Amino acid sequence: MSGTVFPPFSTCDFCDAHKGDQSGDFRVLPPVFREFGGRASFCGPVYTVQCFEDNSFVKQAVESQGWLDTPAGRVGQVLIVDGGSSLRRALVGGNLAAAAARNGWAGLVVDGCVRDLAELELQEVGIRALAPMPLPTERRQQGLTQLPVRIQGVWVRPGDWLYADRDGIVIAPRPLV
Repeated sequence: MSGTVFPPFSTCDFCDAHKGDQSGDFRVLPPVFREFGGRASFCGPVYTVQCFEDNSFVKQAVESQGWLDTPAGRVGQVLIVDGGSSLRRALVGGNLAAAAARNGWAGLVVDGCVRDLAELELQEVGIRALAPMPLPTERRQQGLTQLPVRIQGVWVRPGDWLYADRDGIVIAPRPLV
């Protein structure tokens, strides 16, 4: 989906501005995520899925509307997938990335693996994940949505704002730009 626009931002600038934050509101994900999608930078409000080696709920999410209409305009959400850091199965592949792009998702951050790398690069959606893995999941309809998740030791809550660029990924409880 085109039409979702976000202002330019820099995660380094955010970190400079919030380096003294002791509240825990401003969070930075560890630098373990690799870039796989067609967008290098993305941001938006967070929608969470928690699953382990079963992408049923990831599929449901990306096949649904990925944007919110706000007074400031249409805003693409960022899907955070708590895959338990599993490196044994891919939670997102080419078909799901295409669905995410088609349905207006700004990006996906997968604490797990992805597959179909050539297809992911073609999609107009940001994708971060731990590693590629060609083995798909089995769909058992197991998982949870829209609950706080712990990604690489960092708490992420539904409705938080996530900003990702080539320098890293930061999270705050409200928009930073």
